[in-house]
Amino acid sequence: MNAFEIIKTVRVTEKGTRQSSSLNQYTVVADPRANKTQIRQAVQELFKVKVTRVNTLNVRGKPRRQRQPAAGWTNAWKKAIVTLKDGDKIVLT
Repeated sequence: MNAFEIIKTVRVTEKGTRQSSSLNQYTVVADPRANKTQIRQAVQELFKVKVTRVNTLNVRGKPRRQRQPAAGWTNAWKKAIVTLKDGDKIVLT
């Protein structure tokens, strides 16, 4: 897998914004098959930063209804919280 397949997107949330400003951590959506080492290398390659730590967790899908009698599920995904070296930063604009 290449870096674009491993890192799907960067999650911009209220909690993530606080983490990025105070703890220098960013939340990314990763491929469920990727491990921490692959995620670290992909973030360093894509954003040209130094990663000090990667924490991962699998987020389960939630039940949803969408204007139909049969309920469905959202997709499960892998969340990676990436801590960067002091001074490094990912520009999200």
